[in-house]
Order: sequence, then C-alpha cells, then structure tokens
Amino acid sequence: MTQPFQLAACAEMLWQDKPIEWRAARLTEMGFGVGLWNWPDHDLAKLEAVRANYTIMNGYLEGRLADEDGAETLLASARETARVGKRLGVDRLNLHGTGLGDGGIPIWQHDITTGPMWLKAKDTLNRICDVAEQEDVVFTLENLNLLDHPGCPFGSTADVLALVASVDRPRLRINLDLYHTQIGEGDLIRWCEECLPWIGEIQVADNPGRCEPGTGEINYPGLARALADMGYNGPVGMEAFAKGDAEAALEAFRAAFTL
Repeated sequence: MTQPFQLAACAEMLWQDKPIEWRAARLTEMGFGVGLWNWPDHDLAKLEAVRANYTIMNGYLEGRLADEDGAETLLASARETARVGKRLGVDRLNLHGTGLGDGGIPIWQHDITTGPMWLKAKDTLNRICDVAEQEDVVFTLENLNLLDHPGCPFGSTADVLALVASVDRPRLRINLDLYHTQIGEGDLIRWCEECLPWIGEIQVADNPGRCEPGTGEINYPGLARALADMGYNGPVGMEAFAKGDAEAALEAFRAAFTL
C-alpha cells in the first residue's frame, strides 16, 4: 500500500465544538495537513504555536476579479492575507471569482460573464501573480458549483481552467474542487486530465451531503488510482463535513487515497 498524495483536511468543518487550534493540533497528530478559511476568525498566535502544516487558506477577505473597483479591493486584501499566510507557513492562498457572503452566496452575482469581464479577470489575475512574486506565495483559483453559489462569475471548472491556463504563470494554480465539479459538470477524471498542468491542489467531498469519501456517489478510490496513473502526486484536501465521527471520516478519506 502506498500514499502518493499529500493529504490535508479543512479544520473548520471538523470537530466544530472544539477550538480551532485544538483541531489543527489533532489533524497534525493524525498526519494530515491543515486547511483554513478566513484568518480574522482565529487567534493567529495560537495557530502559530501549534506548528502545523497549514496547507491552504482563503487568500482574500473581499474583492472580485472582473471590475476595477473590485480588483483594487481584491489586490489589497490578497497582499494583506499573503503576509498573514506567511506567518503560518501556508502553502497556497485561495481565490474565487468574487467574494462570498453568508451561506457561500456570491456577493457580486452575474448570470452572464461578458467579454470585457473576461479580459478584466485575466488582467486582475496577472496582477495577483505580480503580488505573489513580490510576497513569495502561490495563489489558487477554485471552481464552485452554481447550485450552491448562484451567479458566481467564473465559477465553473471550465471557466477556472480557461482563466488559469490563459494567465499561465507558476504563481497561479487551480484549486480543483471535485465536489463542485461533480455537481456542476461531472466527468471527473477527464476534468482532472484537462486541468492537470495547472493543478495546485485537489479538494474532495462526496455528493450529496458534502461529507467524507464513501458517503455518496463519487468513486474516490477509482479517482485516486486515475490521478496516480496520470502522474499527479500533489495535495489532496478533504473539504468536507464528517457524517459521523470526525476521526472515522478522516480515516475513510485516507483509505480512499491510499493505493
């Protein structure tokens, strides 16, 4: 049995009755990296003291890709967050097409993305790459399904791939969230193949329910074999709730990605 991937889990979604630093410590003890969401929600000093392998966190607090005011806000927020991420040693800083509000609902909703929006989004991501080079960090752009996140510009897997591939700079990668791809498009293995040159992280949860692998319809062991066969050996993060016991959920995740 081999473990070709770098496994991590989102701390906010597990052991929700425990302090975040306790969750980071327990994930570390179990051999997982630690994913985070918004840093202002936490005591950074306590998280630093855990000395966990913090793998990914939201790379901005506000802003959006496709208009000038939103881009300026995003760039300022991303630079501030990059410096916070460096305190924790975070590997990747995550972006979306626009900021998300309560329940993950996009703050700036557009059902149609126009040509000028595409050009502006590409320009904004090139400027994000400039910030990333200055701060020595890597940003990822995540796909989102439009049932849970209606009106999110550049939310689909196809849109994220088109943007990141068109920018094609090493400081910008895809955070390929297969839970969202399954809901939005399906055909997971072929999307992994299409995105492979630009993948910075793969995130997983089963569907329906957004719980650990094995609780829904996605054949994650088969997907893990396909990823290994295509040469992927990078980060895989479980961004999922536990259907029951959190440690059992994590072990199910580990088993699904052990070959």
